[in-house]
Amino acid sequence: MVRVRFAPSPTGLLHIGGARTYIFNWLYARQKGGTMALRIDDTDRERSTEAYRQSIFDGLRWLGLAWDEQHSQSERLALHRQTAQAVLEKGSAYRDFIPGSAEGGERTRSGAPWLCNAGQREISRAESDRRAAAGEPFVQRFRVPRETLAEVCFDDAVYGPQARSTGDIEDFALARSDGAPTYHMASCADDGDLRITHIIRGQDHLANTFKHVLLLEALGLEIPQFAHLPLLLAPDGSKLSKRRHGEVVSVAAYRDAGFLPHAFVNFLSLLGWSPKDNREMLSRQELIELFSLQGVNRNNAVVNFKADDPGQWTDQKAQWLNAQHLRAIPVGELLPLVEAELRSSGLWQDAAGAPDRASFSRTVDLLRARYSTLRDFSRRGAAYFSDQFPIEPNAAAKLDQPGARELLVELSRRLAETEEFTEESVERQVRALAEQRGVKAGVIINAARAALSGQSVGPSAFSIFAAVGRPRVLQRLRACAC
Repeated sequence: MVRVRFAPSPTGLLHIGGARTYIFNWLYARQKGGTMALRIDDTDRERSTEAYRQSIFDGLRWLGLAWDEQHSQSERLALHRQTAQAVLEKGSAYRDFIPGSAEGGERTRSGAPWLCNAGQREISRAESDRRAAAGEPFVQRFRVPRETLAEVCFDDAVYGPQARSTGDIEDFALARSDGAPTYHMASCADDGDLRITHIIRGQDHLANTFKHVLLLEALGLEIPQFAHLPLLLAPDGSKLSKRRHGEVVSVAAYRDAGFLPHAFVNFLSLLGWSPKDNREMLSRQELIELFSLQGVNRNNAVVNFKADDPGQWTDQKAQWLNAQHLRAIPVGELLPLVEAELRSSGLWQDAAGAPDRASFSRTVDLLRARYSTLRDFSRRGAAYFSDQFPIEPNAAAKLDQPGARELLVELSRRLAETEEFTEESVERQVRALAEQRGVKAGVIINAARAALSGQSVGPSAFSIFAAVGRPRVLQRLRACAC
């Protein structure tokens, strides 16, 4: 059975790159009938916080893609220590007693890559045990085979065959001087214990995989299928980061901006992957059916945005897809989302649709054709749900045309006396009034739109009358006399 995992560290808010990794894991698991495990890699005690941990849960729940199992590395320390001890007992690891031992990535004075601290690998096991028992601090390191150089190989589902010489891999740490496991140790121990069959993660982990293959082999564990995903880049080619690029990288920013969860899942799915037919708007079931690791691109994906333009704070495709899904989602599924937005903005207590779900449904269905996010319902559509709404300057100019206010007051009298109140009956009254007063119907229509919605453009003017409802229409038109 396929078993995949998403293993974020709670050291920051959920990043869209992490969310995409989770989505790809989830899609693969659901397509194969497998298990999706969420494992919080919280062994970095200094940087991990409960707030960041909660942000991961909140962000993933908002996406609407439930996981099957949940684990925390901090609760599995006994396993990590036992595994580290087993590697030591097998002779595949040793103790390094040099204080402040160097780590991989550093270089020696000659400029060659640092591989190990000279002499430490050669300490006998008896001497090592004696010094450890005496309380001398040490770092436990993996003993990369060096007697005969060999290649560490694995076949990546995205990047193909990978190989690296053991002569280029340092003796990486498994446990720190305080006994705490390193990322390599904890990750491999947990992957083995949880029987993970496929490790789908970011391309920035590709170099670590050679070390993990060595460690898993030393533990006698089956090597999972690895698949590394292309990175997400900013328009300037730099890796997306919260520190440099702000809200565009945070899942919470999209939720708070009024994105639909699945529309955002759809957008992230297309960053580094595409279906063979190049469709862009995909349902959840279509994503599950079409997704494949072989379809993941090797090139890094760019999130296009302009930090100095609020209208393009994120990728235009993300906003376009959200608008498309907003129009396509069954209105019954959209209503609770709009209601939640109106409640959070303080408009719901006065919502015209609160006591009449049918009217509320018609209004939402009318407005969504012109909106891009859920936030638009409170920001641009306040007049449809509350009596407190701004009048835009362009709309005020229409309302203040000579004679326009008097015409609206007269219209309110006529509408109060009509038996029916529909788009058709309102249109008849407007055009009859215009003809009797010798004015263009557009004068009354444009002024009414301004008085009823506070805007100079929007849905059909007569549909606005029906959406606002007769009581509020009469109230707002009569107010024009002031």
